[in-house]
Amino acid sequence: MDQLKRMAVFAEVVAAGSLSGAARRLNMTPSAVSQHLRQLEGALGLALLHRSTRKLTLTEAGARYIDGCTAMVAAARGAEQALARHRDEPEGELRIAAPIGFGGLLARALAPLRSHPRLTLRLLLDDALIDLIDERVDIALRAGSLPDSSLVARKLGSMDAQMCAAPAYLAERGWPGTPQDLAVHDWLGGRPFSNGAETVPLHNQAGEQVTVPVTGRAHASQVTALHALCVEGWGISVVVSEDDRRALADGRLVPVLPGWQLPDLPVYAITPRRGEQPAKVRHGLALLTTHFENLSRSVLN
Repeated sequence: MDQLKRMAVFAEVVAAGSLSGAARRLNMTPSAVSQHLRQLEGALGLALLHRSTRKLTLTEAGARYIDGCTAMVAAARGAEQALARHRDEPEGELRIAAPIGFGGLLARALAPLRSHPRLTLRLLLDDALIDLIDERVDIALRAGSLPDSSLVARKLGSMDAQMCAAPAYLAERGWPGTPQDLAVHDWLGGRPFSNGAETVPLHNQAGEQVTVPVTGRAHASQVTALHALCVEGWGISVVVSEDDRRALADGRLVPVLPGWQLPDLPVYAITPRRGEQPAKVRHGLALLTTHFENLSRSVLN
């Protein structure tokens, strides 16, 4: 490493045309610059410069050597500049993993990133958890409770959860009037226990809380499948995707027990490493945080 430093000093001396000029550029004393040159020439066994009181000129060996030293310095500076851009300006590929139902949310929240031409976006949408390290994920969005891990998590906000069903299903099976009525209805998705039963925690604005056992009729590993099952009348589900919300808006699904709510679903942004993050990750996290803050304000208003 000392030899590389001496090569850089030699390149600076040639570029400046004098020891004193190089010393000023390098924030060193002229004697320190001279010492580096002597050590470099000693290690090489060749003189690199002709020294006179008026100027410095390259020897034949110095002329052969200077191009490599100059290229080394240029490569080092280029590497520093590349890292500075990586640190300060979004560039490269931003890889974000999220559940399938978050696709539309990500498209809207991250829209300002389009103004950075050196940045590309890759969304890895899967309701199954993926390995963030193996997939080189920069940010992962996860909803619900988090297992203990070495990953770094920050809460972005919460999503409200609402039960829904297809009108045809409710016409056939009847409308639940109380939370206890859910026990005789078919349930879609959720977290099954070993005996196939599930429980649904509910609360109302009066502060009442109740936990109701329900029977899982169908389960699927992706929200798109759960949405299709619900629309086709397989049972009661929870609004978790934009497809569900659109179906509620156009009447293909209707709210069930609108006076009772499920607990809000917390949403977290996960990063696989601590410490300073590159600009693309910082910008992505800031936009996602702003998006969920705006969602919270719209709900409160």
